[in-house]
Amino acid sequence: MDRRRLFLALPLLLGAAWFLIAQAPRKYRTAPVGYSDTPVITGQKWKVHDIDRPQPPIVAPGAAYGQPPADAIVLFDGKDASGWLESGRGANRGKPVPITWTVKDGYMESNHGGGSVYTKEKFGDCQLHIEWAAPTEIDGDSQWRGNSGVLLMNRYEIQVLDSWNNKTYPDGQAGAIYGQWPPLVNVSRKPGEWQAYDIVFEAPKWEGEKMVKSPYVTVFHNGVLLHHRKEIIGPMAHKIVAPFKPHGPEEPFGLQNHDTLVRYRNIWMRRLKGYDGQPALQ
Repeated sequence: MDRRRLFLALPLLLGAAWFLIAQAPRKYRTAPVGYSDTPVITGQKWKVHDIDRPQPPIVAPGAAYGQPPADAIVLFDGKDASGWLESGRGANRGKPVPITWTVKDGYMESNHGGGSVYTKEKFGDCQLHIEWAAPTEIDGDSQWRGNSGVLLMNRYEIQVLDSWNNKTYPDGQAGAIYGQWPPLVNVSRKPGEWQAYDIVFEAPKWEGEKMVKSPYVTVFHNGVLLHHRKEIIGPMAHKIVAPFKPHGPEEPFGLQNHDTLVRYRNIWMRRLKGYDGQPALQ
């Protein structure tokens, strides 16, 4: 083979050699699972790549986005509302009574004249997923269109509202920390279409009558960020900023009845703990 032919064939020969090398079985490789001779991480007791640091717990994810992972507490599965109570009206005002909301076809729906509902189980720091839909029949505007609310600890409200082409005060539209912070954006779907909130809530911490850590919340609406670890400055209130009042480390989760027909489905909650097995978020 002359030099010219060799030069032309060289790329093909090199490519064939590389292909054969790539197809050869790779030798199984091992790497250290940690170290003990590294510096301590600032603000922690652990070293960089610490071999003694606890492994994170394994949690099986949901089968699809929005489905509960293995460690979730399913609060409403579309059929069973036995874990809920309702805040009574009239002679039973404020007293727990059996839930009167409609439960059918995979959802539960608020009603006219009934009370807000809340879970029998209590929660503190948590991750929440909840899906909701505003009514298709439009019989009002502003705060009279699909008004409800997600009540963290049954007192800190993330507003539920039909905010599709419906002007209202910004700190009262869908996804607002009601009366405090408007959402960063409005990503509302049309009335009747299912929407989703994904919420991470950090409960306040109290020492007697003194609050030593404020509550914080992160909210995604239909997959879009509305609030990033935003400080909550008080419980839900209309036209005022209400003061905090001491309460337990865990309280029920609630859904507001604002005399409009809002539907809910696929509600689940995860209790959150801190890094390295600590009992609370840090």
